[in-house]
Amino acid sequence: MNEGKLLFEALAEVAKVTGRAALGHFGKLDSVDHKGDGSPVTVADREAERVAREWIAKRFPDDAVLGEEFGHSGNPAARRRWLIDPIDGTKSFVAGVPLWGSLIAVTEGDEVVGGAINCAAVEETVVAVTGLGAWWKGSRCAVSTTDSLAHATVLTTDDRFPESDRRREAWQTLAGQARVVRTWGDCFGYLLVATGRAEVMVDDKMHAWDSACLLPIIEEAGGVLTDWRGRRTGFGGDTIATNKVLDLTVRSLLVEGGR
Repeated sequence: MNEGKLLFEALAEVAKVTGRAALGHFGKLDSVDHKGDGSPVTVADREAERVAREWIAKRFPDDAVLGEEFGHSGNPAARRRWLIDPIDGTKSFVAGVPLWGSLIAVTEGDEVVGGAINCAAVEETVVAVTGLGAWWKGSRCAVSTTDSLAHATVLTTDDRFPESDRRREAWQTLAGQARVVRTWGDCFGYLLVATGRAEVMVDDKMHAWDSACLLPIIEEAGGVLTDWRGRRTGFGGDTIATNKVLDLTVRSLLVEGGR
């Protein structure tokens, strides 16, 4: 088995065990803590990340790890690094809404080479490794071929865009031209784009553990992922994902300073 397939299987498995650990707490929380930035964190976030770290350390002891809850660990000089977001969409998780997921990415140097989204509560997983495609429900998945915003479904996590009037106005312009507008947010929105059930997903505030896995998933499904400046990156701090044919149309409305 070649290295790419081994990495694919590893991503699929660690995303599964991470999601399973989080799911064990879903709908059963007794308390919720808050971080310094006001975002919620729960025992489920911490336990799921611990499970992921243990799984990776046992099988890839020479690699580095970066996770949302516990920061850096492993070999700081390692070329390969695993990024973990144990629960992307903790606010949804806390509210009992099932549109949350566990995210895993693998980087080699500055390049993201693989990613996985496991939305355990809705039993959906998408996994991608560069050159091997994006896979969902046992088959390769692909973005849609919808070529008009008038027939498109566009998504965002929070349509208020509280930190940027300019982005809120740009989003409203885009949304005003779309057929369906929803806030099926966080990682679930990107899973929908990668599997052809939505055409656009945008976020204006992302961390590396939120966004890295999205680059191979969207690209291997045939789509385009950039930041709000139009740069291809999994580390942009903000994200725009589209199918291929709506790429220029969407980014002409959203990308800051034009494209």
